[in-house]
Amino acid sequence: MPSPRDCPRRQGPATLRRRWADRPLARTVIAWIAIILIATGGLLPAGAPAQLPTLGDGSEMATAAERRLGERIARELYRDPDYIDDPVLSEYVQGIWQPLLAAARQRGELSAELDQRFAWEVLLGKDRSINAFALPGGYLGLHLGLIAAVSSRDELASVLAHELSHVTQRHISRLITQQNRQTPLMIGAMILGAIAASKNPDAANAVLAGSQALAMQNQLNFSRDMEREADRVGYAVMAQAGFEPAGFVTMFDKLQQASRLNDNGAFPYLRSHPMTTERMADMQARQQLAGRSATPPALSFEHAMVTARARVLSGAGVDALRARVAEASSAALPGQSPARQAGALYGAALASLKLRDTAQAGQLAAGLAALTRADAAGTRLARLLVAEIALAAGDAPRAVSLLPAQASGRPDVLLHAQARLRAGQPAEAAQHLQAWVALHPRDAAAWQLLAASDAAQNRPLRAIRAEAEAQVALLDYAAAIDRFKAAQELARSMARGGTLGADHIEASIIDTRTRQVESLLREQALER
Repeated sequence: MPSPRDCPRRQGPATLRRRWADRPLARTVIAWIAIILIATGGLLPAGAPAQLPTLGDGSEMATAAERRLGERIARELYRDPDYIDDPVLSEYVQGIWQPLLAAARQRGELSAELDQRFAWEVLLGKDRSINAFALPGGYLGLHLGLIAAVSSRDELASVLAHELSHVTQRHISRLITQQNRQTPLMIGAMILGAIAASKNPDAANAVLAGSQALAMQNQLNFSRDMEREADRVGYAVMAQAGFEPAGFVTMFDKLQQASRLNDNGAFPYLRSHPMTTERMADMQARQQLAGRSATPPALSFEHAMVTARARVLSGAGVDALRARVAEASSAALPGQSPARQAGALYGAALASLKLRDTAQAGQLAAGLAALTRADAAGTRLARLLVAEIALAAGDAPRAVSLLPAQASGRPDVLLHAQARLRAGQPAEAAQHLQAWVALHPRDAAAWQLLAASDAAQNRPLRAIRAEAEAQVALLDYAAAIDRFKAAQELARSMARGGTLGADHIEASIIDTRTRQVESLLREQALER
């Protein structure tokens, strides 16, 4: 018999809620309801009215809400230790990504609204798995393991075109809409499960499991349709962009081989993606209808060197780095194509640099430079690597000599700025960085180098502002406001001391940017 203190009629509502919430099943229900509320209602500002779906794409999620959701995820990815901003790899990916975006615009797949509102940024991760994924708001994730695995620009283009099409076709928004339709079923099942828990815990678990299985099956069916649509649209986009669609078929073959290692043997209708063989057959049929060749393109110097860089930077351990170095002296290497030899030498030189053997790295890079002399793209990558090694060895003047100031590529600009700073020439570094950030205001690495350059020139107000802009580029608006406020306080102090001088223009810019970023921070607060 329960004691008086355990009797519900003698307890307040708050106490009852706490006691019910302490039960294991209740905690499960609360957790699931919280997840659903986040997935459905948490994406909209408080008090926002429900909207009817648009007839075009069946989407209920506004583009602004999707962009905010994407930024929320991107902020976490920027903070992830696996996130990597490697200028060489990023430039190579952008060289594929931008033509795909242009082709999507030309074909009408990328609407003017999405083009303007979404970010269209690719974030790299050091993960060695073969993976890429689309995020809300035009953000894409790309693992270095995928870059390391592809054999050509066309194969990488096929993956990026596929993921791009997920975004342009509003698949993420449509997915959330599909989840919203399932919400009543899920919540109803959870309530029934909570009621049944007092009588039969097994029955409660069965109710929950059954409802989840049904919802999951509906979700999988919807996902397979989206994958097929992304294949079809992506194929057309990459062909429009000038890439060889045969890359789709060869990429599917690689994915099929990779999946064999972790395939659970599930039937096709239980997979979130169509079977790879099904997708390969579809792409092969499209190639035949278009009269395109199925012969894969020859390996280029540039691609071989980029994939080698991805392998080394993807978190490889000491043993793996030593294996890369040993590959350069393999007896089988001279029998391979010049491009494969270049890839092996590049990987060995970079691995030696990671092992802090700059002398060996320099020797290997010299051989690479000789091998790539007749190839423009290969020559440039070899020169950048030699400059990188010289900088690591403490020879900043040599690094400066290898990096012409008029170079327009991001790796050249950032490495040139680092070399100028190491050589004690911050003014020269700042000059070129200022021009770069004016055209690329979302480049956090450039802003951080500019902050170091300004600090070295005893220009603290400009340095603090550059630090703030770097945080803005990383979507950390709270940290940016902290730096902007510090800059405002410094400007006021300088004004009182009569030392502000020409920096009054910079102080005015800081005030304007503070207001702008405060507005962005308020928008972020609506997410919570």
